[in-house]
Amino acid sequence: MPDAIARRVLPPDRPRPTRVLALAGDGIGPEVTAEALRVLRRAVARHALPVEVEEGAFGLAAWKAHGALLPAASRAAEARADAVLAGPLDSLDHTAIPMEERRTGGMAALRDRLGLFVSLRPLRTDPVLAEVTPHKARVLDGVDLVFVRDLSGGAYLGQPRGIEHLAHGQRRGVDTHSYTEDQVVRTARFAFALARGRRGRVTSVDKANLMESGALWRQVVTALHEDEFRDVALEHMLADACAPLLARDPARFDVVLADSLFGDVLSAGAAALAGSPGMLPSLSLSRPLPDGRRRALYEPVHGAAPGIAGKGVANPIGAILSAALLLRWSVGAEAAAAEVEAAVAAALAGGARTADIALPGQPVVGTAAMGDAVLRGLG
Repeated sequence: MPDAIARRVLPPDRPRPTRVLALAGDGIGPEVTAEALRVLRRAVARHALPVEVEEGAFGLAAWKAHGALLPAASRAAEARADAVLAGPLDSLDHTAIPMEERRTGGMAALRDRLGLFVSLRPLRTDPVLAEVTPHKARVLDGVDLVFVRDLSGGAYLGQPRGIEHLAHGQRRGVDTHSYTEDQVVRTARFAFALARGRRGRVTSVDKANLMESGALWRQVVTALHEDEFRDVALEHMLADACAPLLARDPARFDVVLADSLFGDVLSAGAAALAGSPGMLPSLSLSRPLPDGRRRALYEPVHGAAPGIAGKGVANPIGAILSAALLLRWSVGAEAAAAEVEAAVAAALAGGARTADIALPGQPVVGTAAMGDAVLRGLG
């Protein structure tokens, strides 16, 4: 994704190495993050890149050992880091952890401290996995899209929120879906600028027909397009119309712009196009800092999958491709990033399959073996 925005992640002179903090997380996180780090370190060595990698504790194991989801040492490393490569958190097990600790030590708090406001979830299909998906090969041909999802507002962060106790023993859950104009402008501007370096098309998703926040979203996106981005094609689409189109005609999409809720749900559903959620990477970015850098978080889209944790069977490709995004966006090493992506494609073309992307009766490999297959592609 070499475009104008990517080139602005780093200052032109890069006066110091890129500092990377790896937080493996819970469930299958340590397994897939280990493979991503193996690939990242190989790429850094091959290209003599100015990158420093530090590992820290994060998640349920950290809570059990240190009494904190993100212990003091990890938090200090986070403050130094330009980029964080993270594994998933096991949200179910975390329900036993005090709410205050989850609020201050969990993933949402990490994103807030890093100043992240936008998330990108790129999705490309690979013809060799067409039979694994529920889609026809002709539907998957040429699919190369990216979800640009706001992280600053919407139902996940709006106030008031919580569970209220009503009369007669009833309870009510409240989540507020709200946006300010500035929040919409910031994310939409990013999506339009990104589209300029791609195929020049933005699909903005909302529920303007039923939600006041959706109506504002559409008005603000339209005004920004008219003022600054008339060279980019814009279409508005209701979220419930977008969902089936992503399944029926995904190649029509280039950049899909959405709020935090719809961007999360639609991109997760679209994982079926790639064959498995284990295939998909993501990145989240801050505004440019005074030195020109953007702080960033890289993580696979999938969850902690505690049912298969520790069995060595998880698919590490989403984590490995997240490391490729880190090379591109935070290190500015386009050639190294492209090599990692090509190595993943070569591993799949050579028949390497974890269980989630294997056809019935097809031989499968484990997490480390898939990492080995990608490393062979790097030479």
